[in-house]
Amino acid sequence: MWDQPYLETCCRSALHRLSLSKQAGRPAGLPDTPCLERLAGMGLALQRDDGRFVISATGIKRHCSEIMKRP
Repeated sequence: MWDQPYLETCCRSALHRLSLSKQAGRPAGLPDTPCLERLAGMGLALQRDDGRFVISATGIKRHCSEIMKRP
């Protein structure tokens, strides 16, 4: 049974970009900022004090299972 909230295609892409950006993060103000904020609200991303978004541990796990299709 699927027990996690659905990620829209745009949010899946934003999560993948977060994974690729590693600790450099993604700055706010880009076109995907609404998705980054949504991911942060779901606990899949964190917004640092400098305003940049980074992937959270929960986000890494979700990225591996849903986007990369790895257990």
